[in-house]
Amino acid sequence: MKKLARKLRNSEDQNFSLPIHDEDSRPLDSQEQEELVRSLERSQAQQSRLWRTVFATLFFCYIMFLLYSIFHQASSPWELRYHAYFMEEIKSWIIISAEWVAVLACSFAIIGLFHESILRRRWIQYSWYIGIILAVFWLYYLLRLPKFHWDVIWLPFGPPCAAAICLYVDHLLTESSEEVRKLRGYMYTYKAS
Repeated sequence: MKKLARKLRNSEDQNFSLPIHDEDSRPLDSQEQEELVRSLERSQAQQSRLWRTVFATLFFCYIMFLLYSIFHQASSPWELRYHAYFMEEIKSWIIISAEWVAVLACSFAIIGLFHESILRRRWIQYSWYIGIILAVFWLYYLLRLPKFHWDVIWLPFGPPCAAAICLYVDHLLTESSEEVRKLRGYMYTYKAS
């Protein structure tokens, strides 16, 4: 291994080394820098809107499913299989209330994705806390069943997972925005010096 490393270090072959300087490279003037930073800001803002919309749409569809489930439980109780598992354990109005709380949690996550202030992360955190309380509720009743049903695992983990995904997406998009702001700051620092 040492012999191979020594050969690579001593090799004069250009294939093993990176170019140190490029003949065609030239520094960008201030107008080109400004234009580049603006295009990056526009691109980042567009990507942020796109990804926030994609995940908000996903969780909106989940909310619509929960509303359908609430309607079904209210109009014809215990007809849906995933509600029927809990027929002996929970009253119908408690299931309806728990699903309304899940709708609330997912709504907070969506509000957090689109909120334009510093409080947006707080909305998503509220969604996370509500989702955790809901997960404890559903897991309590799920574990009381004679047989554990894996097909309803989405009941306890749906809202907290939605909030966790929203927190992650918000973190990534905020980090990307900070990088573009840093680039603008570096540009102004370079101009000042």
